[in-house]
Amino acid sequence: MASSDTPDALADFLGRAGIEFERAGPETFVVELPGTRKLKTNVSLTIGPHALTINAFVARKPDEHEPAVHAWLLEQNRRMYGVAFAIDHLGDIYLTGKVPLTSLNDDELDRLLGCVLEYSDGSFNTLLELGFASAIRREWAWRVSRGETTENLAAFEHLIDHSAGGGAQDPVAGIEEPSGGR
Repeated sequence: MASSDTPDALADFLGRAGIEFERAGPETFVVELPGTRKLKTNVSLTIGPHALTINAFVARKPDEHEPAVHAWLLEQNRRMYGVAFAIDHLGDIYLTGKVPLTSLNDDELDRLLGCVLEYSDGSFNTLLELGFASAIRREWAWRVSRGETTENLAAFEHLIDHSAGGGAQDPVAGIEEPSGGR
């Protein structure tokens, strides 16, 4: 794609692919990708003079086990295509990427958006287990105490201690935290 026709070509691709989008500026598109674990992933696609920048919010800053979450994200980055996990100045987790405009075509755009969806949706439960297990347990207990459904927390039932003697799974068991030394 040439940079002069890239906004129109991107809009055409998104329309043909059935992906709803909003224009947040002349060269910025915001798309919403539906998932199964993470119900939706918002993706910003910004066309620069030479590259398309991709940014997608994945999860807020972990409440706990932050070093283990970061180590897990870095391990995932080794196997990813087109985008990588990153954190912002607040510690929130994103998928980011920059792709040369000269390499963009319909197949590549489809591949990149598919990767964003796969990585965001596929990592979501693991990120919640690692970084928010205590909050999940509190939410579960709150719902049970009020007779409310825990159906949408079912993926995390293994984190819940149903017995008086314990037995809830530790979400970071087996994950080594990086050492604090240099």
